[in-house]
Amino acid sequence: MQHKRIRSLRRTRGFTLLEMLAVIVLIGVIGAVVVTQVGKNMDKGKYGAGKAQLVTLSQKIENYALDNGSPPQQLEDLVAKPANAPNWQGPYAKESELKDPWGHAFGYKAPGDHGSFDLIFFGRDGKPGGDGYDKDVGNWQ
Repeated sequence: MQHKRIRSLRRTRGFTLLEMLAVIVLIGVIGAVVVTQVGKNMDKGKYGAGKAQLVTLSQKIENYALDNGSPPQQLEDLVAKPANAPNWQGPYAKESELKDPWGHAFGYKAPGDHGSFDLIFFGRDGKPGGDGYDKDVGNWQ
């Protein structure tokens, strides 16, 4: 009698191979869904951070203009003193702040078409034009 009891306990103790495979497939499917959603949220977060960085960088350009009478000729003038800025009080920005969250340079033109300067965040693709997270945003908008 005791011999049969041990055998029945052995059979009900573990998972079958089929059950383990089903669990592994389920974990894989859930993982794929989570990774997809995180990827979408990363783009959304970077796009929002890029727009916020545009506003901050615009303020730094305005601070430079207050000190020197006009906006810088190039964004790098916010980091290192140019020869034509005798009242330079910088650095106004760090080198890393001149790139968007995707690592692309901001578009800059001084004088600008919409004011004393135009600063443009090109979005995820880093190129002019686009829709969604590739859409451009300017400091005049």
